[in-house]
Amino acid sequence: MAKKEYEWATGAKLEEHSRRKHKVVREYFSRYLAVRCQMPVQSKFRLAVIDGFSGAGIYSDGSPGSPVIFIQELRTAVDAFNVRRRAEGMSPLDIECLLLLNDYSLDAISVLKQQISPLVAELTQNERRLFLRVEYFNDRFEQAYPKIKERLVEGRYTNVLFNLDQCGYSHVEFGTLRDIMQSFVSAEVFYTFVISSLLAFLKKDDSALLTERLRPLGVNARRLSALEEMMSNASWLAAAERIVFEAFKNCAPFVSPFSINNPDGWRYWLIHFANSYRARQEYNNILHDNRTAQAHFGRSGLSMLSYDPAQEGALYLFDEQGRREAHKQLYDDIPRVIANVGDAILLRDFYRTIYNETPAHMDDIHAVMIENPDLEVITPTGASRRKPTSIKADDILKIKTQRTFPNFFGAPQRKK
Repeated sequence: MAKKEYEWATGAKLEEHSRRKHKVVREYFSRYLAVRCQMPVQSKFRLAVIDGFSGAGIYSDGSPGSPVIFIQELRTAVDAFNVRRRAEGMSPLDIECLLLLNDYSLDAISVLKQQISPLVAELTQNERRLFLRVEYFNDRFEQAYPKIKERLVEGRYTNVLFNLDQCGYSHVEFGTLRDIMQSFVSAEVFYTFVISSLLAFLKKDDSALLTERLRPLGVNARRLSALEEMMSNASWLAAAERIVFEAFKNCAPFVSPFSINNPDGWRYWLIHFANSYRARQEYNNILHDNRTAQAHFGRSGLSMLSYDPAQEGALYLFDEQGRREAHKQLYDDIPRVIANVGDAILLRDFYRTIYNETPAHMDDIHAVMIENPDLEVITPTGASRRKPTSIKADDILKIKTQRTFPNFFGAPQRKK
């Protein structure tokens, strides 16, 4: 297991992969709050944020750690929401957040309390619409989790967001991830790990599967050290994504197996677990806003891991070039998904079907629905959508009776 001890008392260095991860988490949390707090009749939103490996809240260069980032975004959100609500004549919105912070390092917790206490005191005095309660744990995460879960159940929290930014891999068990996702209706997890630690675990736990996945690279699972020189190779990323997805796919309905994009190789993984397609939809969008922060190798349309590495596949960095390629693939991919169930599908069900297997941006998916001459989007009242931005989850996505592509039973479909 790869392990790194941070010198929290004297100030830990913020590594580049952590900086990239913090930016994604910050922007996603901002969007998470915006989506969950958009109902005009809503007057309160309750959530719990759990930082399982919180660190000290600040790095040697003065950059904020994740606990401070969460507090900053909560404050920004509650201010922005209520300014807008006042302007639109809506009732005010309160946000109630339970922030649970855990770290095994006593030094980290000591420094963290010094960082957080004045922030909370200032919020209590000046923010009438934000109710923040912070509680601390000082234990290994697996030992702290039962107490954390008990606190969440006791407080009747259903909206929970876990940030599990561990050093190696083995600090959080598969069973714990599954328990988080199954215990809370609206649960999401950010999970960071070093790929070498996961490979070392799988070498003992499922050597046959690991050998099969590494065979195209010419690497034997018993000699994982040979991968070190290959970790900047796109073929390695393709194999690693499949290994990661297969390892974690049973932990949650939606799992994003994307690596943090590092110039010196794909060693660090940031996975987002969610119970809702809507969360994965927004996460994909955030990755496109942070182009090159994470990386994928494979198809850029739907069924992103269903490809032959020898025949197809490309590096997808959530950038404009990748989006153009995804746009082309979606033209054929979307009709195929509909044809698998017939000729029409409720858009909400379509999202549930595709979002665990695509890196595509929501806007690109919606654009193809309108542009493709073989597709139409029908509203609940029977009208046709004309603009991608007007598409809603309760619409129906349908293959037109007259269409240009061949059907999927072999014979071409004749136009009437």
